[in-house]
Amino acid sequence: MTAKLKQVMLLWLEGFLEACSLHRVVILCHKSRKLLLRTGQCFLLNGLIFLGSLGVFKWFVNPALEWILPDPCAPVTSQDFCSYNGSYAFLRGGLLQLFYVFWFYPMYMLSFILSNIWYNDVAKYGFEAMEKSELRSAETFRQCDVPASVNMTNAERPSSGFGGVMIDIGEQVYSILLLTFFFMEVYVVGVIPYIGKILNFLLLSWMYAYYCYEYKWNFLEIPLVKRLEFFESNWAFFAGFGSPGVLAIFFLSPLVSGALMAILFPLFVLTATGSGPDKSIVAPRGTWKCAGLLRLPIFYVANTLS
Repeated sequence: MTAKLKQVMLLWLEGFLEACSLHRVVILCHKSRKLLLRTGQCFLLNGLIFLGSLGVFKWFVNPALEWILPDPCAPVTSQDFCSYNGSYAFLRGGLLQLFYVFWFYPMYMLSFILSNIWYNDVAKYGFEAMEKSELRSAETFRQCDVPASVNMTNAERPSSGFGGVMIDIGEQVYSILLLTFFFMEVYVVGVIPYIGKILNFLLLSWMYAYYCYEYKWNFLEIPLVKRLEFFESNWAFFAGFGSPGVLAIFFLSPLVSGALMAILFPLFVLTATGSGPDKSIVAPRGTWKCAGLLRLPIFYVANTLS
């Protein structure tokens, strides 16, 4: 039991350090000008414009409104002036809501849409930069033993033609449903007394880790059933990999955490894209391996609902 716990902790730490290997981002951006440009656009939109707007609102706009339209009466305020304070507070609250409705929420939606488009480009250009360095990431999965049912599924999977197209579409739809239900599960467990926050943090870590690696697996054309098998067999590593991103946003407000994650996410996508046993471009802190731990059915609830 102690040996297994130590193994889990070591694998978690390995995943955490793997996610923090941001030097890979520098290496990949140095190899691809397109990647550098797209990553810079993510920083410009989400960091300078969106997060900067939140900062301007918090440190300049809101204090200015509080000075122009002050809070309810202080003891030293005259009774005549005090009668206007109720309407001042109402007017200030209305102006604040207008800022959210006509600036922050539209900016959040624009950031969400553009970022999701750019993330795919970031992963694509990062993967192309890896191929130039002859990084054979597909060996990641060959080093792990998978059940015969998985191998049979891969063998029966049509590689081309109408059947292959329909299977690809079906996998994409099923993947969207799976992650949607898992996303709902993350927030449901957050309301459980005492242990809710801990479970919420753990599930968020797995969710972000899966999102980061999904881009890489899409380009490698790894079947969905094999992705889930590999992910659930290496649950300790992926819990560690998703932890840095969750730690950065876990205690922040929804808008601020969304902006910050939009900045950090492409970096974690690139560290995931650059990870693997091949050391021709970078030297990871460990090699991918099936660690001998029991498979943890992380997606059982979401998979059943899907």
